[in-house]
Amino acid sequence: MPSYELALVLRQLPRPELISVIRRTAEAILDKGGIIRKLENLGTRALPHKVSEHGVVHRVGTHFTIAFDTAPTKISDLKEEFGRDIDIVRRYIFKVEEPEEHKCTLHEEMLPPAYRKDVQQLIATAQKKQKPKYNYNSGLDYYPFQK
Repeated sequence: MPSYELALVLRQLPRPELISVIRRTAEAILDKGGIIRKLENLGTRALPHKVSEHGVVHRVGTHFTIAFDTAPTKISDLKEEFGRDIDIVRRYIFKVEEPEEHKCTLHEEMLPPAYRKDVQQLIATAQKKQKPKYNYNSGLDYYPFQK
């Protein structure tokens, strides 16, 4: 199952109601067959601009991130369910891509550019793409007229 991250902005609520909203959100993920990996509270902050959601204007929000794994077919169901929840001001679900692993050695980096493999490959591709000399079946090696 792919990994996803849910970024939530909740309206300003007292602590017991905030816990019930997070519990509802977590249960929705678990009901769809998801596995919650991490839950992180980013605190209550002023929103960058006033946000109108469900007929109410919000200026302050509580931010949470939830890392979870679930099937890709369940994401649209989760978005729809979170969209109906009146306590959630904004919700974004991002697919978490695993970072690429690339080998880099200090010895290669310390070589002068002319001796590095990647620079030599660039030079080789540049030499392959050189334009052909003038040859329009004229028998001349040059273009006789001025350009």
